[in-house]
Amino acid sequence: MPVAVVTDSTAYLPPELVPAHRLTVVPLTVVFNGAEGLEGVEISPADATRALGGRRVSATTSRPAPEQFAQTYRRLLDAGADGVVSVHLSADLSGTVEAARLAAEELGGRVAVVDSRSAGLGLGFPVIAAAEAAAGGADLAGVRRAALDAVDRTTIYFYVDTLEFLRRGGRINAAEAILGTALSVKPIMHMPDGAIVLRDKVRTASRGIARLVDLAVEAAGDGEVDLGIHHLAAPERAEALRTALLERLGERVGETYVSEAGAVIAAHAGPGLACVVVHRRPEVTPEA
Repeated sequence: MPVAVVTDSTAYLPPELVPAHRLTVVPLTVVFNGAEGLEGVEISPADATRALGGRRVSATTSRPAPEQFAQTYRRLLDAGADGVVSVHLSADLSGTVEAARLAAEELGGRVAVVDSRSAGLGLGFPVIAAAEAAAGGADLAGVRRAALDAVDRTTIYFYVDTLEFLRRGGRINAAEAILGTALSVKPIMHMPDGAIVLRDKVRTASRGIARLVDLAVEAAGDGEVDLGIHHLAAPERAEALRTALLERLGERVGETYVSEAGAVIAAHAGPGLACVVVHRRPEVTPEA
């Protein structure tokens, strides 16, 4: 059995990709107004949208316990996996990577943990790269390297209607939140080193989508790319992004995945989220 690849529920991969790439997904926990559930198992994006639409909202998230990861790793290794590469949500946003590393320490070097420094398909593309390397027969070091290379070739930008949810969750500081809400400014964020940082400010949602497109085209450079698009209760924004990007990038686009963000990101970004992830494909060196 090749190296097994594990990720967490914040990758927001289209459901068909999980069995296709033989992935194992460990869910995070979300608590909305005192009701606790596992993301993607017990709490859906629609559940999150309903909860966040209430007048009084209490939303928190928590990482999987190290023992949950340890049990997952042992199960895969006992089933015959040569090793496990575990790729997760940015350590600046969650303790998930830390929990995975604590679990990996118990298994004598048979598990490698990778911090994606991102979220959503910013995590998902490195996971797919790792799975493809594993399917191609790469060893533990090779699969880990494939994930890390994909991290370096992946860029994420996202628009939110308000910075309030990010401020409540402690993902940005109060000064940034005040800046983002002044004069009804609409913020565009990015994650250059794994932390969420204010990238641009626009006046309207439509300008926000247009700016996301410009930033994504810039990030794509001149090569071939795959695209990931997320939204939360805003499918029309996702479609506008998809259409504009395909028009601008044309035949350079390989795969395009569109999915709704799950409850964990919903708790920290809020309804109206629109996100684009650009994964630059590795250049193919011509054979001599």
